Amino acid sequence: MARYMTFLSIIALTTSNLVAAQSSTTPSSMTTPSTAAAKPAGSSPAAKSPSAYITPASAYIDNERFAHYLLVILAALTVTLAIYRSIIYCVRYIRTLTCLNNDRQFYFRLPQLTFASFKENLLYAPLFSHRHNKEMRLIRGWNIGILPTRFQSLLLLGIVTMNVVLCVKGIEWRQGGTSAMLLHLRNRTGTMSIINMIPLVLISGRTNPLIKLFGISFDTFNLMHRWFGRIVAAEALVHAIAWTINTVHSGGWKAVHSALMNSAVIYTGFIGTVATVAILIQASSVIRHAFYETFLHLHIALAILTIVGLWYHIPADGHIYIKVVVFAWAAERALRFSIFIYRNVGRNGGTKAVIEHLPGEAVRVTLHLARPWVFKPGQHAYLTIPSIGLWTSHPFSAAWSNSTDGTAIRSHSFTTNAGDEKGSSLVMNRQDVLALHQKSISFVLRRRDGFTNSLYRKAAESPSGRLVMNAFAEGPYGGYKSLDSYGTVLLFAGGVGITHQVPFVRSLVAGFANGTCAARRVTLVWIIQSPEHLEWIRPWMTEILALDQRRDVLRIQLFVTRPRSTKEIHSPSATVQMFPGRPNVDTLVGLEAESQVGAMGVSVCGPGELSDAVRAAVRRRQGERNIDLLEECFTW
Repeated sequence: MARYMTFLSIIALTTSNLVAAQSSTTPSSMTTPSTAAAKPAGSSPAAKSPSAYITPASAYIDNERFAHYLLVILAALTVTLAIYRSIIYCVRYIRTLTCLNNDRQFYFRLPQLTFASFKENLLYAPLFSHRHNKEMRLIRGWNIGILPTRFQSLLLLGIVTMNVVLCVKGIEWRQGGTSAMLLHLRNRTGTMSIINMIPLVLISGRTNPLIKLFGISFDTFNLMHRWFGRIVAAEALVHAIAWTINTVHSGGWKAVHSALMNSAVIYTGFIGTVATVAILIQASSVIRHAFYETFLHLHIALAILTIVGLWYHIPADGHIYIKVVVFAWAAERALRFSIFIYRNVGRNGGTKAVIEHLPGEAVRVTLHLARPWVFKPGQHAYLTIPSIGLWTSHPFSAAWSNSTDGTAIRSHSFTTNAGDEKGSSLVMNRQDVLALHQKSISFVLRRRDGFTNSLYRKAAESPSGRLVMNAFAEGPYGGYKSLDSYGTVLLFAGGVGITHQVPFVRSLVAGFANGTCAARRVTLVWIIQSPEHLEWIRPWMTEILALDQRRDVLRIQLFVTRPRSTKEIHSPSATVQMFPGRPNVDTLVGLEAESQVGAMGVSVCGPGELSDAVRAAVRRRQGERNIDLLEECFTW
C-alpha cells in the first residue's frame, strides 16, 4: 500500500512543481500566440484588442491557478479513496484472522447499519431502480452501453461539475465586452482541456496501479476514461469556438481562412481539435461495439495525432503537460511490453496454446507458458493467437492453473516413510515448489463474433478437435479480490462466467480444509443452457470434488434453462444438485442469509440480467445481514 501512495504523491508533486517552475519563468498564456496569428492582415493598429482589457500575465496566472486546483482536487480524491480502501482491507484482514478457528462467527454476521445504508443506497445502487449491467440495445448487435451505478454517477457528476466551475470561474463576463470574455474563456478551456489529458491517460492503461490500490475494477476506470475523454473534447470545442467567434468578429471568415492556411499555431490546433472530436465520435458505444478492432487501432492513431497537434499548437512553456501525458502513456506501454516479453520468451521457446473443441460452441485454451505464472483466483489475461489475428488482443478469465499457488502449496502434504527419523511430515523445500510449476493456464472461450468465432471454427474443423498453436499471453491482471474473510460465500455464474468462479471454489475448499480462511459455507450456483456445457469444466470439477473435506463446506446447484428432456436433469448427490429452468435469485440469496455464518460475500459473473438480479437481492438485505457484493464484468 505504501508504494502506491508514494507513486501517487510523486506524480502529483512532480506535476505541480514542474508547472510552478514554468509559470514562474514565462507569464504568457499557453494559447496567447493564436491571438496574434489570428489577427487579419491590414487591420488598424489603433483598433482596441481584447487583450487591452486583460493583462496576459494575470490571465495566465489565473489559468494556471485553476489548473492547479484541478490537479489538487483529483489528488485529494485519490488519497481519500486510498484511505477508504486501506480501512476496508484492514477490517477484512482482522476478520480473517479472528474467524480462522471460529465456526460461529456471530459477531461478523450483523451489519454496521450506517455502512449498510451507504452500500444499499449509493455504492451498490443502480442509477435508477434496477438496471445497471444489462446492456441497452437499439437493435440486434448495436449496443449503446450500460447505466452507471449511483456512486459512479455522483463521482462523474462531481468531475464534470468541477470542470465547468473551473472553466467559468473568474471569467470577465461583463467587464471588457464580449471579445475580452471570449479571449479569457478560450485560454481557460484550452488550458483545462490539456490538464484533463493527464488523468485521461493515467487511468486508461491495463497496468493502472490504482486498480489494485482502490480495489476498483478496470471496467470502472474505463468508464471514467471515457468521461474524461468527453470532457477534454468538450473543452477543446469551446476553446475552438471561442477563437472562431472572436476572429470572425474582428476580421470575418477570411481571417479564419487566412489563419488556418498561414499560421502553424492555428492549423496544428485545428488538427488536434478535429482529431479529438473524431475520437469522441468513433468512441461512441454503438461504433465501439460494432467495430471494436477498427475502433481500437484508429483510437490510438487519433490520440497520437492529437498529441502531435497540441505540441506544435501551444507555446513551449505549456509543453510540460504534454510531456507528462506522453511519459505516462509511454511508461504504461513499456511496462506492458516488458510483461509481454517476459511471459512469452524463455529458454524452452515461446508460449504454446492447446485448443480443444468443446460442445456448446466453446473451446478450451490451455497455455503452456514460457515462464511460470503465480496463479490467483480472479485473474485474467489478454490472449493473442497470431494465426487467428496478429493485432488482436482479448481479455479472458483464467479458469484453472496447474502452476503452484498458495492453494496448491497448502493442499499438498508430503509424508515421509515410517522409518524416517525426522518424523511424519516435511515442509516443502524450494525444489519441491518449483517442481509444481507446470506453467499451464486454462481458459474457456464461448463462441461469439470475431476472434472467438474464428478460433472455434478452426478447432471444429480439426479432425481430432484439438490444435496446437503459437500464442501470446499478456498478464496476469486482476486477482486482487479475496473471499477468504467471509464465513459464507455465494457464487453465481452464468454460462462461461463459471471460469471466474471455479478458481475461488478451489481456493476456498482448500482453505477450509487447511484452516487458512474463514469460509464455512460455500455455494456455487451455475446457470447453463444445456447439460453438455458441463463438459467445459468437467476435469477441473472432478479435482475439486475430490478435495479433502469438500462435502463439509461446498454445495453446487446447477440450473439448466433449456433441457432437451427431463432425463437430463438428475442430481448426482445431496451436495451437487441439478434443477430445470432459471433460479429465483432472491430466494437463493435469502436462504443463504438465513443460514449465514459470519460475513457473507456474494459474487456474480455472468450476463447483465443475472448481475442486476443478484445486485437487487443483496441490496434488499443490507439492513438485515452483513453482505458484500463482488461483481465481475468487462464492458468496453
